Amino acid sequence: MFSRSKQSDLAGAIEANINAAAIEGRSPWRDARERFFRNKAAVVSLVILTIIAVACIFGPMVLPYSYEDTDWNAMSLPPGMEGAHYFGTDELGRDLLVRCLIGGRISLMVGLLATIASVTIGIVWGATAGFMGGKVDTIMMRIVDMMYAVPYLLIAILMVTLLGREFYLVVLTITVFSWMDMARVVRGQTLSIKSKEFVEAAHAIGVSTPNIIFRHIVPNLLGIVVIYTTVTVPGVILTESVLSFLGLGVQEPMTSWGVLIEDGTGVMETTPWILLFPAAMLSITLYCANYIGDGLRDALDPKDR
Repeated sequence: MFSRSKQSDLAGAIEANINAAAIEGRSPWRDARERFFRNKAAVVSLVILTIIAVACIFGPMVLPYSYEDTDWNAMSLPPGMEGAHYFGTDELGRDLLVRCLIGGRISLMVGLLATIASVTIGIVWGATAGFMGGKVDTIMMRIVDMMYAVPYLLIAILMVTLLGREFYLVVLTITVFSWMDMARVVRGQTLSIKSKEFVEAAHAIGVSTPNIIFRHIVPNLLGIVVIYTTVTVPGVILTESVLSFLGLGVQEPMTSWGVLIEDGTGVMETTPWILLFPAAMLSITLYCANYIGDGLRDALDPKDR
């Protein structure tokens, strides 16, 4: 039989083990998530951006008008409840609300697809250049420097003019010139990671170079990649809007926020709502995306951990 002191010590040890097991482990990603949700501006921006995205996806399905329907009895109708034209109509009698939502769908889709493509290219290019080093790094980064020297907007206009204004060509055109920043950032991070012990251990046991890059280097870049992705999205959306404003984006009757803004600038003195509504939706989206990016930067910054 145990003495009372030994029984007390044993009970204390068991209780300590139970309490230790009950303590839930914390990961850096959980800490980052909690810091992000403490940022009120970022959370509010996330909610607003989600509402805009959901409205753009499902709104046109429930509204009574199509983006190409014309109502000759309601041309340039101001916003109101008349005829269920809540945002009013344009000079051809087309419902502005449904056109803003369809335009948002196109702009957000271009932003998402072009960002995914540019981020993927930037990660592969930057991680490969940084890890390989030497002449490979020099050649690859000189190509990036030459791409920076090319007038971006001029070449984008030339490509759209020669290849056409189809949706996928607009995405391709924006992608071609939007991956260099990500490549530079990833390369810099890779240079600091490749000297870590776990990379040297992978070298020592004979892991191939592609496996080291994509299984050991890239996963450790996710924090910085997420931050720069949120910065890239508003830039890509704005680029698409600029191309559409110049008449080089999607073609009528399909629309985007840039097309709607271009349409509104010509009649802003007589029917200002045609300009104000799409411009407001574009501005709100860009502001929200930037606030979300700031929140993620603060949440994932290693100095704050």
